[in-house]
Amino acid sequence: MAATKTDQMPSGDAIDELHENENDLWWLLLLQGIAAIFFGIVAVFWPGLTLVTLVYLFSAFVLAWGIVEVIRGFLSIRRSETWWLTLLFGLIGLGVGIYLVRHPKVSFTALILIIGLVLIGRGLLDITSAFLTRHGAAQRTLTLIIGAAALIAGIVLLFQPEAGGAAFVWVLGLYALVFGALTTAIAIEAKDLTRNHPNMDHRK
Repeated sequence: MAATKTDQMPSGDAIDELHENENDLWWLLLLQGIAAIFFGIVAVFWPGLTLVTLVYLFSAFVLAWGIVEVIRGFLSIRRSETWWLTLLFGLIGLGVGIYLVRHPKVSFTALILIIGLVLIGRGLLDITSAFLTRHGAAQRTLTLIIGAAALIAGIVLLFQPEAGGAAFVWVLGLYALVFGALTTAIAIEAKDLTRNHPNMDHRK
């Protein structure tokens, strides 16, 4: 029985190859990071941003977010333990984005609730991914920071609704900037690891 269990355990080379395959998706992370930075800059620095404009901007951001996550989820099947969480969150993001596009005049209270729940869900996803997915120490740390930032932003938006429109936009915009910058950093590191890691085929 012991020999059978040992045979079922993945080898070190197999685990390294799995990790390398996950890094192959760095370009999707880069797209996410760029979209988040763009949204954050517009949200923070656009003077007189109206609620309807913010709804359209956030819906576009969440749609792009959802599309990337759905693609990552499908491409990560049999590569990552959390592929189904990524896919699920991507589908939720698409649903939220489509809803906001069809209801641009949603009330401010409803918008806070939607965005707050999305950020909390994103934070839980990132934190779970950091612990369950095999990454280097730097990637894991950055992913944990991103998840913590999403949780904090989501909780602040849900439990401090009296902060007002300007503060709401600032919290959302600053989170997007933090998320975009750190996600871009993760993408660049994953790209470097993909280029520098020796091809697994020569081991066979």
